[in-house]
Amino acid sequence: MIETREAISEKAVLIGIITQHQDEKQSEEYLDELEFLTLTAGGVAVKRFVQKLDKPNPKTFLGTGKLEDVKAYIDLNDIGTAIFDDELSPAQLRNIERFLDCKILDRTNLILDIFASRAQTSSAKAQVELAQYQYLLPRLTRMWTHLDKQKGGIGMRGPGETEIETDRRIIRDKISLLKKKLETIDKQMSIQRKNRGKMVRVALVGYTNVGKSTLMNVISKSEVFAENKLFATLDTTVRKVVIKNIPFLMTDTVGFIRKLPTQLVESFKSTLDEVREADLLLHVVDISHPNFEDHIASVNKILDEIDSKDKPTVMVFNKIDAYTHETIEEDDLTTEKTKEYYTLEDWKRTWMNDLETESIFISALNKDNLEDFKEKVYEEVKKIHIQRFPYNDFLYQEY
Repeated sequence: MIETREAISEKAVLIGIITQHQDEKQSEEYLDELEFLTLTAGGVAVKRFVQKLDKPNPKTFLGTGKLEDVKAYIDLNDIGTAIFDDELSPAQLRNIERFLDCKILDRTNLILDIFASRAQTSSAKAQVELAQYQYLLPRLTRMWTHLDKQKGGIGMRGPGETEIETDRRIIRDKISLLKKKLETIDKQMSIQRKNRGKMVRVALVGYTNVGKSTLMNVISKSEVFAENKLFATLDTTVRKVVIKNIPFLMTDTVGFIRKLPTQLVESFKSTLDEVREADLLLHVVDISHPNFEDHIASVNKILDEIDSKDKPTVMVFNKIDAYTHETIEEDDLTTEKTKEYYTLEDWKRTWMNDLETESIFISALNKDNLEDFKEKVYEEVKKIHIQRFPYNDFLYQEY
């Protein structure tokens, strides 16, 4: 008989700060996102600690008093993990670990852990491994605390490398090996892209968990893995799609996130090449999320970093079925109508009505406005197709 066991989630406390660059509302949003990341990684957030600081403490990130509060809570409730919302320096990591005496993770480490669990293909695994080693290299010192009390004195000094130096050298060798492996994968990927001919390429981009894979499944009738968790998609998927009489290629890419570790942007260069070489971007946005405008700004920032911001783009506002808004009573003359009170119609009349950027409101899950979406994509692809194949008569015989 097979023994059934319940999966026990790892208990964790979340730690964030309020600074001059990050107000209380932003801090709360980031911690909400951190809680979702913790859930995706298989943990459960039991408490949050937030402190107001001009800037993070260079030694311990938080002030000593707040750190003592965290330690008291961790000891009292038998918690094994503390997760910080910002990237910790090697010194901060070492000092905090020594003080709290539990596992310490920062946002970067948590994202890398999720990526490691999601990676399926050889390419994605190599990319994640490279990012992990680049993150680990400067932080190696904390892993060798058992060597701190080595005896010194006469006759105890030996030749050769210390254990930590050996490990640093091994990791550097690993990094150069992975970089060579990824160069080979890059060449293979670029050859694959060349073999696709001159077909129009459309890439789905957007924040993580906005419904890109669900939309891909609906449009291409394929079975791309989709789940209501962050970074469900890590491996790029390309499918041939035909709308009316034009075939084109659609690519589902990795989602972006605020405070995305720089190591990941560098490591996922070959994945992001799919975005760089796309002819049209479908920027998918979860309009039901209260901070979707911040998400758009974060995605645009990363697109700018990879020189893809000026490509033709269609804004696809997804999850209209889940959109809710606050209401104002008819006799209420004092409440100001802010963005929380905007209906979808109100949003359509704002910057979303910009003539330069095409936009469409859909629900990929419920297939709402899907025909309008297909029509809009068809029109945009057709513009590119006509430029590429000016003498192709079949385009004008729409069946």
